[in-house]
Amino acid sequence: MFAKDEGLTKEDKTQLKELEKKLSFKFSDRLHLKRALTHRSYANENRLAPTDHNERYEFLGDAVLELSISHLLMKHFSDHSEGELSKLRASIVNETQLAEIARGLDLGQFLYLGKGEDQTGGRDKPSLLADAFEAILGAMYLDRGWEKAFAMVTRYYKPVLEAVSAGDYIKDFKTQLQEEAQSRFHAIPKYRLVKETGPDHQKVFEINLYIGEELYGVGTGMSKKAAEQEAAKEALTKLKN
Repeated sequence: MFAKDEGLTKEDKTQLKELEKKLSFKFSDRLHLKRALTHRSYANENRLAPTDHNERYEFLGDAVLELSISHLLMKHFSDHSEGELSKLRASIVNETQLAEIARGLDLGQFLYLGKGEDQTGGRDKPSLLADAFEAILGAMYLDRGWEKAFAMVTRYYKPVLEAVSAGDYIKDFKTQLQEEAQSRFHAIPKYRLVKETGPDHQKVFEINLYIGEELYGVGTGMSKKAAEQEAAKEALTKLKN
């Protein structure tokens, strides 16, 4: 299969081919892969079209990942209820896990970032790494279809699913808190965005977490997901003490 490289520089081609080797996946149109790696900050600095950064790909990849994991959980845990499957999915499909997979691929070195984002450690930010990995899944789906994208999810999540099967997987803070809140108060934690600061390429989100009407935790992060995890962690500490 010959890949389309239309619109790519020589440097782009070299970099993208290197990542393809790490992924063990060859794109028929490498422009999909470049867009999946392109952060909004780079697109803004270089006056690219609104569709030339990775947010649309991330949107699609998020759906591909959720469906893939749902399918795998149904297969591996045939005796689990819908509620149990939902908890398992929430515990393994999260920013922390995605960023860990991305770091294993050295994905940060391949990102197209604006100068400001690059200089402030963007290549190792969990939110950027997680988004980029999801965007790559979206790009794979567009480029080669469902089966190829599903195979990629299966490969990278196999160790995680094996850990879950063995009962060794540590649940994320949000999942732990939800179980604790339902057990103690018969209530579900509510997350409210209270503040959003910084430029587009370096936003910081602040989340307040309530159980009933009481404030149990405050979290900040470079993404809403990360801020929610921080708030849940604080709430769990408060409940345990």
